[in-house]
Amino acid sequence: MIFFKSLFFQIIVAVVIGIGVGIAFPNFGEQLQPLGTGFIKLIKMLIAPLIFFVVVAGIAKAGDLKAVGRIGLKAILWFELATTVALMLGLVAARVLRPGDGMNINASTLDPNAVAAKTGGAELPHTVDFILNIIPTSAVDAFAQNALLQVLLLACLFGTALAASESKLKDNVLTLVDQIMELIFKVVGYIMKLAPLGAFGAIAYTVGAYGAATLASYGMLIIACYLSAILFLVCLGLAAWWITGMNLLQFIKYTRSEIMLAIGTASSEVVMPRMMEKLNKAGCDKAVVGLVVPTGYSFNLDGASIYLSLATVFLAQAVGIDLSLGQEITILAVLMLSSKGMAGVPGSAFLALSATAAALNAFPVAVVALLLGADRFMDTMRVFTNLMGNCVAAFVVAKWEGMLDTKKMRAVLSGEWTEEESEQIATTKHTKSPETIPSPLGHPLAQSYTVYDKT
Repeated sequence: MIFFKSLFFQIIVAVVIGIGVGIAFPNFGEQLQPLGTGFIKLIKMLIAPLIFFVVVAGIAKAGDLKAVGRIGLKAILWFELATTVALMLGLVAARVLRPGDGMNINASTLDPNAVAAKTGGAELPHTVDFILNIIPTSAVDAFAQNALLQVLLLACLFGTALAASESKLKDNVLTLVDQIMELIFKVVGYIMKLAPLGAFGAIAYTVGAYGAATLASYGMLIIACYLSAILFLVCLGLAAWWITGMNLLQFIKYTRSEIMLAIGTASSEVVMPRMMEKLNKAGCDKAVVGLVVPTGYSFNLDGASIYLSLATVFLAQAVGIDLSLGQEITILAVLMLSSKGMAGVPGSAFLALSATAAALNAFPVAVVALLLGADRFMDTMRVFTNLMGNCVAAFVVAKWEGMLDTKKMRAVLSGEWTEEESEQIATTKHTKSPETIPSPLGHPLAQSYTVYDKT
């Protein structure tokens, strides 16, 4: 009975009903888009303040700014490694499976303005612009634009200033910050009650607007993308197990409600607050989660990287062009740069593909329009892979910094402890007064925790 009341079950039912409505009543399904869009906006409005307060609290409580710098550097190094593997995997899959063979597309018959209409004339920022855009025009503008990297920069500065403040001021502000975070998570809990409705509207719109016919037309491309993603996740899971001892399958089960919601709404951002909370409860320190996860949403798009490299080779195959090794290296080089500026840009995948096609100069940029029909069906793969990539990154960086409670992680992911019990570490079978002790990890950023004996 408890299972039927769970958020996971409710979202599954909503997605199934949404698919049915989209197939049976496609026009009505398209009109349900506001349900999904509205839910996503409700969650997104809380992401910027949540990230700000989590990071401020983490840095201020740490007082060790060198550790914060190490966390950021190690996260970036992991992101680069993961996205490079993802890009290479996409290229290999395209060469082996050859999803574009036999399409024999005549590039001259494609509308050269179709991609521009999809992207609304937007452009990916150049490297210098991307770096400068991390600095907000004003503190208020960073929150108004929901620019995560800008909010993260502000949070690091405020956290540093607070860490250097006198103890009385620091204690008062931190108390207020903790109370505000508690309120934000309560609001997130209220909004999450609408998750099934949001998932229903989003999936009904997708199926109604794009239909099953499009799915069949690009079947081989979609199969290649999903097989590549599965192989990448296997590699990611093995790396996570080797470095941290974390079981990826157990983590997927632990976060199944959030995963289904992200897939149903085609957005990983809607589950960011809940994922950050669950990562913390699974043993990752708050400071690591607060720094790694938001940064990963801009720098660690593993699912998008697989799709971009595979789709570029697919387009060449569709117009009958075999790419050389040098051209494939060019694809890797261009996408390693362009994929970092994708977050928050409308139609970013098409912009990155257009930039790659222009740099490659092997086929007309207009050929990118071939993917307009198939792109939406890649969302499930991209969202899930991106989400798992960022979560694994948090575990890995926390382990490298000695800020991962592996005992707590294993107990929570295996189901030995519930989420509530993860905050109360059991030691014996006898009742005893709680005692606050420092973290055994011996790291200045690692949190203290409370030991509870249970009967």
